Amino acid sequence: MSGGLLALLDDVAAIAKVAAASLDDVATQASQAGAKAAGIVIDDAAVTPRYVVGFAADRELPIIGKIALGSLRNKLLILLPGALALATFAPWAITPLLMAGGLFLCFEGYEKLHGLVVDHGPAVASEGTVAAPDLDPGAVEKAKVAGAIRTDMILSAEIMAITLASVPTQSFTMQAAVLAVVGIGITVVVYGAVALIVKADDLGVLMARGRLAVTRALGRGLVKGMPGLLKLLGLVGTAAMLWVGGGIILHGAAEMGWKAPEYGLLAFAKQVGDAVGVASGFVAWFIHASGGALVGVLLGWLVALAMSAIRGVLR
Repeated sequence: MSGGLLALLDDVAAIAKVAAASLDDVATQASQAGAKAAGIVIDDAAVTPRYVVGFAADRELPIIGKIALGSLRNKLLILLPGALALATFAPWAITPLLMAGGLFLCFEGYEKLHGLVVDHGPAVASEGTVAAPDLDPGAVEKAKVAGAIRTDMILSAEIMAITLASVPTQSFTMQAAVLAVVGIGITVVVYGAVALIVKADDLGVLMARGRLAVTRALGRGLVKGMPGLLKLLGLVGTAAMLWVGGGIILHGAAEMGWKAPEYGLLAFAKQVGDAVGVASGFVAWFIHASGGALVGVLLGWLVALAMSAIRGVLR
């Protein structure tokens, strides 16, 4: 009896070790895949705050919560099963679809960059501004949440596609686990960061009313600094879209047989990094990311020209 019990305990211990190893593998794969999607995550965090502009302060967090729940539904109930079905029945389509998403990122990044450098005349109401005060606030909020969730669907699809492409040889179960972990983790990080960004000015106002001079100074600095931080975050998000989109296109082209652009850029980046010596890894990454961003700008410009021509024909 004792021998059987010891054998059972040994089996339980072995199963526990296998489970622990599997969890560790999932965490490792998820962290690597999440890192590759970092550029889209940055842009997602930069885009979302505009959807709460114009609402009362007590509605900001509930709105962000609704968008976060919609994002989770996008990832776990729609995109995750779709990605697994794609990997099972049409794995050959992953790279072309990923490149299509990368092209979309290039176009979006180019449009944002174009908007920064070209004067469009008098300012118009932003997408996040609540206009027409006679409208029902509940209906306006519902419309804004729906619009944010639609935008999130596009960014989430790219995140899940990048994640799936990062684990092409893993088992079905591992792919599902990694997709779920990345989907949940990125949603928590993005919308947690958005909540902090949106409520930072309220925290600054509260600190500015404190008794200590240091606290008041920090509060005033936080209130004054938030517009600049949001602008900087938007610039970083635009750059991230361009370098991620361009990088996806380069990598996809290499996967499909045209290796020269990506391999040439990697070799050049490494050569420059080695020549500099100091912080060679960062220098090589910066050169590689900059090259991807330039490719992204060029491709985004070409897509914009094509879309302009199509609109002209339709008119």
